[in-house]
Amino acid sequence: MPSRWTTGYSCPVTLQLVGPQSWTEVPALLCYDAADPFAVRIAFGDVGDGNGVVDPDDGGIAWLLSRELLQTGLEGPAGEGDVRLWPAHASTDVLFLHLRAPSGEALFELSRAAVAAFLRHTEALVPSGTESALLDLDDELHVLLTNGGTDSPGR
Repeated sequence: MPSRWTTGYSCPVTLQLVGPQSWTEVPALLCYDAADPFAVRIAFGDVGDGNGVVDPDDGGIAWLLSRELLQTGLEGPAGEGDVRLWPAHASTDVLFLHLRAPSGEALFELSRAAVAAFLRHTEALVPSGTESALLDLDDELHVLLTNGGTDSPGR
């Protein structure tokens, strides 16, 4: 069951790892936090409670993707380099996700409808185009320029 809190939304999904001989189900969690409004996290890991809920803090792996990449990938090819997403050619519920890291690469199939539903929930929290209004760039820049706030003023 999806969980919802005031600043974010998460939803368990099952991806199919496409292998040369067989496919393997991989539980994952799509996570959105309004504090980082441009990003979506896909957390892979062990099933925490037997109900398909993944605990990303329990030794799992997480990938950060842009929400825009997911939105674009619903309709056509999106991304380049390490993360690519595209719908199946046939009018099916299949979306392909290709992830590449120095240690290897993986191709997954996932439900296009599940991703679209997840994105609708994120849009209810933060409509596309309004993300920048949630970020206090002046404060972030100040923290960066003052070495995390540890430099004395006037330095």
